[in-house]
Amino acid sequence: MTSLPVHADPALSLAERAYRTLRDRLVVLDIAPGDPLQESRLAEELEVGRTPLREAIKRLEVDRLVVSYPRRGTFATGVDITELATVSEVRELLEPLAARKAALRADPEVRQALREAHESVAHLADGSPWREALAADLAVHRLIYRAAGNPHLEDSLIRLDNLATRIWSAMVDRLPDVSVHVREHIALLEAILAGDADRAEQLTLDHIHHFDAMVRQVI
Repeated sequence: MTSLPVHADPALSLAERAYRTLRDRLVVLDIAPGDPLQESRLAEELEVGRTPLREAIKRLEVDRLVVSYPRRGTFATGVDITELATVSEVRELLEPLAARKAALRADPEVRQALREAHESVAHLADGSPWREALAADLAVHRLIYRAAGNPHLEDSLIRLDNLATRIWSAMVDRLPDVSVHVREHIALLEAILAGDADRAEQLTLDHIHHFDAMVRQVI
């Protein structure tokens, strides 16, 4: 199973690079629920020391992606399908707000990134590998959160979206073609780029409801 790429941006600190790489592997279940995080192996693989790795792991605990036990070690948390309702309850409040703010606030640099994301999603074909579709979904969500221009909102939504994506990853073998779900972002990105805050807000809420319905059909 191929992992998402290591975050190798030289501008990132070692701890940040380790955090983002491990976070994304946990989100797509490359590190499966219950798997131990072996510090020596991960430090060697990520080419970081123990101190930045431990900083990353502490952040992952806050994100509820790993759990540490005294004298036992650190493990990937389980995927609890029953959390879908509580995660979605908060996403329904915050994600439409982020889409609205993105439509009203996105600066020129972020708007260009939104255009590129739109082109990427528009080229996503039916039946695309689920990992490709999921990577596109994560990228669009995180970009919209950043475009909202509120770091507190962005951080909260990334954590919630990560938990929702873990549920998606756990259920993907039973779900219909997920690329269809991801292509809902085409209209959303168009609304944001057009500055249509009301439409962006509504499309985001529809997208969350569709995700919930899609998962509940196969539980």
